[in-house]
Amino acid sequence: QVQLVESGGGLAQAGGSLRLSCAASGRTLSSSGMAWFRQAPGKEREFVAGITTSDNTYYVDSVKGRFTISRDNAKNMVYLQMNSLKPEDTAVYYCAAMRGEEYAYWGQGTQVTVSP
Repeated sequence: QVQLVESGGGLAQAGGSLRLSCAASGRTLSSSGMAWFRQAPGKEREFVAGITTSDNTYYVDSVKGRFTISRDNAKNMVYLQMNSLKPEDTAVYYCAAMRGEEYAYWGQGTQVTVSP
């Protein structure tokens, strides 16, 4: 069974930075596409950033140029560097791992709050 554990969330001021980490156990992440999603209060969960097994990355338009997803296969970790944070980035952020063509494994989430 795959377990994903996020960390690094917290409170930041607008314009600040946070780095989220996702630690995996039970599966080698190098064989999985990985992604970060987020869910703000009263809104649906949305895709934020993804990274393929070939380290190709892709982002939702609202975070392009500000967020960077990366992975360290040796440590079985995935990261999300978030810069130039905005209040609208406030959400619970989730790490997800693919199995086949779907995101089958999810972490418990970490809260990110950005103050104006």
